[in-house]
Amino acid sequence: MGMRCLGIDYGTRRIGLSYGDELGVATPLPALIDPDPAKRWTALGEVAKGRRVTEFVLGHPLNMDDTAGPKAKEAEAFAARLRAEFGLPVHLVDERLTSYEAEESIPKGKRRAVRASGLVDSRAATIILQDFLDQKVPPPPERED
Repeated sequence: MGMRCLGIDYGTRRIGLSYGDELGVATPLPALIDPDPAKRWTALGEVAKGRRVTEFVLGHPLNMDDTAGPKAKEAEAFAARLRAEFGLPVHLVDERLTSYEAEESIPKGKRRAVRASGLVDSRAATIILQDFLDQKVPPPPERED
């Protein structure tokens, strides 16, 4: 019974998602982009149950000076709600640069359309989760031939 993590890039309009397990590879899932927050929450529950998630990994957007601004506080509130609702561990991962990294990987002309689709959010969630997995999952030992 290994770990199954759901990576989350939380936003007030869109929630980016990614999935990873003890193989240590994070892959993007479709973002939750329903305009109704209640429907996004329901959809999140369905993904978590469908993938039998064992823990959540949530991006924690601290300010560059390490203080928690409004966005970080929203993420913390969301983490508390996840814990209460699912009774699973929630790991907050510093994600100051991930949204930027995710955006940079998309051609400039396409960014607005791609942003609306939630692709950037899920890509950011994948970077967040990959950082977490890299710390938790030791790399395979190098074989000496």
